[in-house]
Amino acid sequence: MNVSSWIDRWAARYPDKTAIRFKDKDYSYATLADLVARQAAALHDEFGVRRGDRVAYLGLNRPEVFILMLACARLGALYLPLNWRLTPSEHAYILGNAEPAVLVAERAFTDATSAILPGLSAMTRLVIGGSAEGWLSYENTLTAARSDFSPDAAVSYDDPLLLCYTSGTTGHPKGAILTQNAVFYNAVNSTHMHDLSSRDVILVTLPLFHVGGLNILGMPGLHAGATLIVHPSFDPAAVLETIERERVTLTVLVPAQLRPIIALPQWQTADLSSLRMITTGSVTVGEALISTVHQRGVPVIQVYGSTETSPIAAYQRVEEAEAGIGSSGRCAVHCELAIVDDEGREVPVGVSGEILVRGPNVMIGYWRDPAMTAASLINGWFKTGDVGHYDERGFLFIDDRKKDMIISGGENIYPAILERILAECADLAEAAVVGRPDRRWEEVAVAVVVPRPGARLSAADVLALFEGRIARFAIPKDVLFVEALPKNAMGKVVKSELKVLVAGHLATP
Repeated sequence: MNVSSWIDRWAARYPDKTAIRFKDKDYSYATLADLVARQAAALHDEFGVRRGDRVAYLGLNRPEVFILMLACARLGALYLPLNWRLTPSEHAYILGNAEPAVLVAERAFTDATSAILPGLSAMTRLVIGGSAEGWLSYENTLTAARSDFSPDAAVSYDDPLLLCYTSGTTGHPKGAILTQNAVFYNAVNSTHMHDLSSRDVILVTLPLFHVGGLNILGMPGLHAGATLIVHPSFDPAAVLETIERERVTLTVLVPAQLRPIIALPQWQTADLSSLRMITTGSVTVGEALISTVHQRGVPVIQVYGSTETSPIAAYQRVEEAEAGIGSSGRCAVHCELAIVDDEGREVPVGVSGEILVRGPNVMIGYWRDPAMTAASLINGWFKTGDVGHYDERGFLFIDDRKKDMIISGGENIYPAILERILAECADLAEAAVVGRPDRRWEEVAVAVVVPRPGARLSAADVLALFEGRIARFAIPKDVLFVEALPKNAMGKVVKSELKVLVAGHLATP
């Protein structure tokens, strides 16, 4: 048994039912099962992919994401989704660290990727939707593959399946390893969270390189035999149009998506009657935003978790949407939560502490990083670094996020990475990066810098230091020049004071 058997079982029961609808094409469960078998055969027979090997994908949302992941499950291989918003140099680090046997990419991404490949270990390259020098045709390879490929009998739910890289506080991303068992239990948690069934129609707009897009409703929907409507990327008008036309029942929309949707003129008149609920999360969600959606008669439920927890660790159910506004709900049915003090002792109700998660949905470790794994997993408990508390009803509230982390439009930005780049500038005596509230993106990064005496630097000069080094969403949106950074007695920058300074700068004409 492995995760790919989900599709075979649904294909046997309802072969003609639509599993995935993408643009103007439907993939029935029978078609999806056939494509998964062919994909596994192609990877195994043509390219030598075996148990434990990695297969990477770079591109926008499309059915091939699920086909590749399910084929990897059949082989006991690891599926590696790449964030297309990252720069080629960032991709080079991940590919060098993971060393995939096969890289599949959409044509739009092959030119930039080809430039970084000479410095990496050899990997088979497949291009979707066109041709590129040095790349084989994905479509031709799949068509030629046999459809009677049987899974390796040794492959089980204990095998690693997902290798998802998450931003690292030390300057490099970390690869969280999630087993097939983690993906399964996460799907069961989602089923309980959403009362998910084969009757549901699920709209997928979050990027599928995130576990949020892949695992909150995507893979759980296929486990339940539901229908996925997959959009290549997020478009607010297309979301409303699709909800009306397809009679969508479930979708995940983070606040950075909800706001532009609500701003559309058609928001007030769109037929949302098919929606049973909207799931949101990734940041602390404002009550005003939730209330605006509730006024349209659509419940909003919140979810809490991280890449390392697959991600579902806590959530609201629909009957808790009104009473639990502002909270992340209760512990998921198939994991445990603990809130502890600095000594690891559980704290009482109402007292804040670090949130720990334990369960089959938690990663087994970080790829090739035993030190970070040992620091993050203690007796099976994953140390989230998030601070929260329970109220007397058992609702979880998130008080603060991982230390210093900025979440902008659902993307994690770690200031340490940006500060390392600023430290390379000879004209800067010191620098720090903090988050500033933003109406559109929730938060944006702001660089606070101290020029060296005699240096002549403009804000544009400082921002130019980041070009081509990091993804554009992570580049600071503003630069504040100061004479000195606030520090404590140990010489450490006091970022809480910097945030106040940055917020005051925002309000100053």
